Amino acid sequence: MENQSIRSVDELCAEHKLDYRALAEKAGLDEQRVLAIVLGRWTPSPEERDKVAAVFGLTRERILWGHKTPIQHIYGSGPA
Repeated sequence: MENQSIRSVDELCAEHKLDYRALAEKAGLDEQRVLAIVLGRWTPSPEERDKVAAVFGLTRERILWGHKTPIQHIYGSGPA
């Protein structure tokens, strides 16, 4: 059995030379949704995970999903 590391969608896109538009087309998903997934700004549903994983010949468990955008603290007094 081949030892595959778990990689993010953007890493897989780079390895397979796919941009988000090509990935969206192959996965049958909305381009803007796929862009958000690639950028780590959207955690996809199980169905979306399966569609993206299938493009790379993987199962959803072999891909690192989730948000990569750091949480930023907003300073201020809040609503008046």
